[in-house]
Amino acid sequence: MKSAAALLKQKFAPLPSCDLKGRPFVNKPSLGKKLAEYKRHPFSLVMMVLVILSALATAAVVLWIVIHVIMQGAPNLKASLFELEYDSENLSLMPAFFNTLIIAGMSLLIAVPVGVAAAIFLTEYTSSANKFVAVVRMAAETLAGIPSIVYGIFGMILFVEMLFKGFSLIAGILTMAIMILPLVMRTTEEALRAVPDSFREGSFALGAGKLRTIFRVVLPSAVPGIIAGVILALGRVVGETAALIYTSGTVKAVPDSLFGSGETLAIHMYTLSSEGLHVDEAWATAIVLILLVLVINGAAEFISNKFRKRY
Repeated sequence: MKSAAALLKQKFAPLPSCDLKGRPFVNKPSLGKKLAEYKRHPFSLVMMVLVILSALATAAVVLWIVIHVIMQGAPNLKASLFELEYDSENLSLMPAFFNTLIIAGMSLLIAVPVGVAAAIFLTEYTSSANKFVAVVRMAAETLAGIPSIVYGIFGMILFVEMLFKGFSLIAGILTMAIMILPLVMRTTEEALRAVPDSFREGSFALGAGKLRTIFRVVLPSAVPGIIAGVILALGRVVGETAALIYTSGTVKAVPDSLFGSGETLAIHMYTLSSEGLHVDEAWATAIVLILLVLVINGAAEFISNKFRKRY
């Protein structure tokens, strides 16, 4: 006798997409029908061509940048760049690599919970006609468009000069958290608003409360969109230079604590190239930076796909 889970799985199994002979149920228009449709509506053909050209141009620009960086940097990758301690001989990037991971991880650890909680409040507990919500959204959009150098000067005045009395990783972490908070909040809010209201209504109909519905129904469904916002925020932190130069400093070492100064990969690459003496090592650092971003994005995409399959 089949179990209840097996019966439910059989009852709600997805419908087949083709018949027994393998012919699809959905009739796809032939090439002739498509051409006839485009002849009747030439604007559709123009828009389709523009969309395809835009996609090809975007892919071509990304590939050109990646290939150019690889061609310039790959010949300059050497073992000395990956030594644990930096000196004037090896020009190691490892201290900057570890500082990048620390600043990126800690800033996300601060900004993501606050941003997600703020988005939940604005989406689930307030009305869109509320004037307070409108003010908060306008403030978030304004903060998201402020240049990073402004955040750097703000962080230097508040954290470097007033609170911690010097450059430090914690000053850079707090500055980055403030900078990416509006981005995380707005992307999470859009992801929560994209969840159909029927999900909430079904949960309420089954007797679940507001908080349980949010954490067991709404948030899991919105995880892919939230992760997309986190990826954007992470990319901004990893590639940031202006704000971190004024807060975390340019010391080429991993500090003993968060109150010590240290540079990130982006700053390390900037200092090497600006000196004009180690441009080849700067190209090699750029490869490591691109690989770091690709690995992080790949991991985030893997997690996002897991949630899509589960929910």
